[in-house]
Parts: sequence; structure tokens; C-alpha cells
Amino acid sequence: MSTVTRATLLRCLGGPWPEPCSLRPKLRKIIQKDGYRIESVTYEVEPGDRVPAFVLIPNGVDAKHPAPAVAVWHQHNAEWHIGKAGPAGLAGSTEHHTGVALAKEGYVVICPDALCFGERQSQHLKGGDYERFEFLRYVVAGKSMAWKNILDMRRAIDYLVSRPEVNPDRIGCYGHSMGSTFTWLVGPWEPRLKCLVGNCCLPTYASIHRTHILHCFPNFIPGWGQFGDTPDIAALIAPRPLHLNFGEKDEGSPIKEVRAAIKTIATAYRKAGAAKNFTCFIEKGAGHALSEAMWKLVRARFAQYLCV
Repeated sequence: MSTVTRATLLRCLGGPWPEPCSLRPKLRKIIQKDGYRIESVTYEVEPGDRVPAFVLIPNGVDAKHPAPAVAVWHQHNAEWHIGKAGPAGLAGSTEHHTGVALAKEGYVVICPDALCFGERQSQHLKGGDYERFEFLRYVVAGKSMAWKNILDMRRAIDYLVSRPEVNPDRIGCYGHSMGSTFTWLVGPWEPRLKCLVGNCCLPTYASIHRTHILHCFPNFIPGWGQFGDTPDIAALIAPRPLHLNFGEKDEGSPIKEVRAAIKTIATAYRKAGAAKNFTCFIEKGAGHALSEAMWKLVRARFAQYLCV
């Protein structure tokens, strides 16, 4: 993909990123767990806009013994009340307590709340109503919710880099469902991410329109359909390592279009001279889930690229 296409994508997203403000981090609470601790923190992503997050730090990891880090973007699943608490192991299905699993393997993990989730809900509108309101508010301002999500994720990486326990040269990210969308959305704009892994979410506009999917708002970038589709965004991550898992029967990412998307991304990696850095897995008979086979590949990719 050319630099012109990247510039075009940025225009569709909502325009240039603002100069980063001071993070002004605050530690609110420490929760000691078996083998790691959870720090409840907040930091500023824009002036006056603070993001709550959980940071999981393995025992034995400190400034003198820094570790690789992984940002875990939570899923949607209409669980606006859960947000960051899911991957941090404090709520939701144990299947997606992935931040805990990674912390137990020695990674520092950050789990932030996305806009409209967890502590970032509205007192005036509930759940999907508030999410719809925010999406439309950004559209009216000439931006998109994806623009805001990417900005917030980049600030999460700023925060990780500021932590003395983190090896700043060994940072990755992972997400399931909407978290996977977040992964390929932020990837082109965050070179500090050395390994990106997404699980079960690469809906193309072709599949959304063919099967009439009502998907979550970050997938919809105003005007981008004139220039490309979602795989063209993921392709901009090349040449950095990217791994994507899919379920053959996942109705949220119809497999027909997923197979075409994989070819688009693979072509970009081949042209970048990094064909081996893009890998994918389609699990036969699987749906929209994180299976043992999928999780094994997630762990393997992080071990391969973050623990060298």
C-alpha cells in the first residue's frame, strides 16, 4: 500500500492526530492476586478526557527486571458494563480472561476501557444508545469513532512505555471480536507494536453488505469504501508481525470474504518482503469464540516476537 493510501485513510478516519498531552497518570488501587497484581489507574488521552485501565504486573517484574508488555483490547458483545474488567479477569466469561493468562506467563498487561464501556459509560444514555450517540457525534464533527478509538489506543501504548517495568522494545497487542477490530485499526498507526494478534473479527464491507450485518461502530469509517475495504487497513501493518484467527462458521466475519481478505493482506506482506510475518488460522467448524487452538497460536506469536 502507498503512503497516499495511508494519508487517504487518515482523512477518512477524521484527520491528523492531535499533539499528545501529558498523561498525568493516577494510581487508584492495587489488588494483589496469585502471581501478579492489578493496578487500577487512569491517564489522560486528551485534555480533560481520562481513561481508566487495569495494569497487570507479574510478581518479580520491576524496573530492574522489566518484561515485555501486551495491550489487550476488550470485546464488545453488548457488554458495555464489563469493558476492561473482562480481560483483567474481574468479570465476564473466563474464556476471555486473557489479560490474566498473559500476566501469568510473565507479560505486563494493560486493559483499558474503550469509549462507552466500563467506567466510560454515560449517566444520561444507556448501553447501545450511548454508543450510537458518540458515533454520530464524531461523524458530525467530521471524524469517526474509529479515529477516537485509535487515538485512545495509541495513548495506552504511551502509558505502557512510561512504565519502568515495561521493555519498550517488546510491546504487542491482542483482541477478540471488537478487540480484534481494534488491533488492525491501531496497527498502521502504532509502530511500537512489534506483534499484533487478532481473534475472530475482520468483517469486510463486502460481507457486511452481502449479509446485512449490524456490526459495532468502529468498523465503519466514513468514505473509506471509495478507496478500499477493511483488509486494506490491516495490510498497512506490513511488515510488522500480524496473526489473525478465524472461525469457519463465524457469522460476524463470513468466511467467503475472510479468505479474500487474507489474500489481500498476504500480498501486501509479500510486497513488503515480509511474507513470513503474516500468519492466519481458520478453525474448521468453529464460530465466534476463542478456542484452545486459537489461544495456543496467540501465545506462540507473542513468545516468538516479544520474548526473543
